[in-house]
This record gives sequence, structure tokens and C-alpha cells, in this order.
Amino acid sequence: MQPQMVMYDEEFQQISTVCERLSREANAKVVFLVDKNGQLIASVGATENLDTTSLASLTAGNIAATGGLAKLIGEKEFSILFHEGEKDNLHISIIGGRVILVVIFDSRSSLGLVRLRVKKASDELNRIFEGLMKKVLVPGTGSPFAEITDDDIDNLFSE
Repeated sequence: MQPQMVMYDEEFQQISTVCERLSREANAKVVFLVDKNGQLIASVGATENLDTTSLASLTAGNIAATGGLAKLIGEKEFSILFHEGEKDNLHISIIGGRVILVVIFDSRSSLGLVRLRVKKASDELNRIFEGLMKKVLVPGTGSPFAEITDDDIDNLFSE
């Protein structure tokens, strides 16, 4: 079981920068990052007409479903998924077994370009998340709630 992920502003800014660069370099419409529980971590691009909450949730469900398919045929997981539509395409990849990177692109880009740029961004994102997990695992630098005791909570809610 992996420890609970806590997002700090420094890492969030790094993640946002990587997603923005990926969007620009891959000529993508939208790039978003989701945890495996379906929570949106970051999104960049033309998101104003998208229900990003539903997209995040359905993406996580898609990964879970294809994970079941993978197990049925003896694979651990499918780390990359691609969905081709009439106008838009989805490139979905799992980063470090922790998070899901989604790139939505159209005919102004190509699958080859997206895959190339996603590879670079994945390496960067993986390093950021590894650093984040190390922070969480090192005593005193982990969860901002680690030093709060049950007594502190009881005192807060007592009269």
C-alpha cells in the first residue's frame, strides 16, 4: 500500500509547468493529471467547455477496467491507452504506477509527437512524484497533519 499523497505548492507548481510545456510541445488541446482514485491534480489547455471532474473520474475508471483486462491475460497493467475519435483523440498513460496523464489532441498534432512528448514529461513527472513521496515518508517532513494528536482534536471540539 502506498502512503497517502500530500500535494505541496512547490510540487504543484512543478507539475503544472510540466503539463503546460507538454501541452505546448505536443500541440495538445488539453493535458490533465489525475490520481488513480479519479481526483484531478492539474489541468491545462482548453478546459472551459469540459467537465473535468467527470473526465478525471471516468479516466480512473477506464484505467481500472483495463487493469482488469490486463490481469486476465497475464499482464500487470496496460501503461498506455489510446482512443481515436472522429475529431479528438485521447492518449492516456500511467506515471510511476501512481497517477494518470491524459492528453487530448486533434489533427493539429499526431500520435507520434504526443508519444514522444509524453515520454519526456512522464520522466519529469515521475521524478517530481518520487521526491514528493520521499517527503511524505521522512519523519517531520511528511503530512502537514502528522504532528496533530487526538488530544489536539478533542481540545479543538471541546467547550
